[in-house]
Amino acid sequence: MKTLTLVRHAKSTWDIEDWTDLERPLNERGLSDAPLMAKVLAKKMESKPDLILSSNALRALSTANIFAPLLGYSEDDISVENGIYDRGTKYIINLLKTQADDINSILLFGHNPDVTSMATYFLGDFVESLPACAVISIDFDIDQWTEIEDINGVMKFYEYPKKYRTN
Repeated sequence: MKTLTLVRHAKSTWDIEDWTDLERPLNERGLSDAPLMAKVLAKKMESKPDLILSSNALRALSTANIFAPLLGYSEDDISVENGIYDRGTKYIINLLKTQADDINSILLFGHNPDVTSMATYFLGDFVESLPACAVISIDFDIDQWTEIEDINGVMKFYEYPKKYRTN
C-alpha cells in the first residue's frame, strides 16, 4: 500500500509587481490557513509521511515549512524539487515513480492546475478544483511507486480551509 497526499499551496499575494511568480509569498489568509490545515492533516494521518516533496516556489515551500514541524519534521527534511513548479503532471508522476519502494507515504506540496489534475487522474473522477491549501490523500493498492499509473487510487480524505475556518 502506498499513500500520496497532495497539498495545494496556501493563498499567496500578488501585491508587489516586481516579484516573479516564484517569489510570491503567502498572504495573511495563507499564513493562517496553513497551520490550520497542518493540524487537520496531523489528526487525519495514521503516521507521518516518509517523504515530503515541495515545489521551489516560495508560496509552496512556505506552506511546506509551516506543515513540517506540526507533522514532526524539521524544515531541513523537505526535499525541494524545482520541476514541481513548472514541469507539469507528467514530470511529477515520473518523479513519484522514481521513489524508493521502502517509502510508503509521500506528502507533496504543489500548484494548480497540477494538483487537481493529478487528483483527477489518480482517482479517475475527481474534477473539483482544489482550493488554496486543500489537502487530498489517496491510497494505492501497490507495492512499488513504479505501479502508480497502473490502477486508480482510493480517496482517504479531502480537506480544505473553508470547511474549518471560523470567520
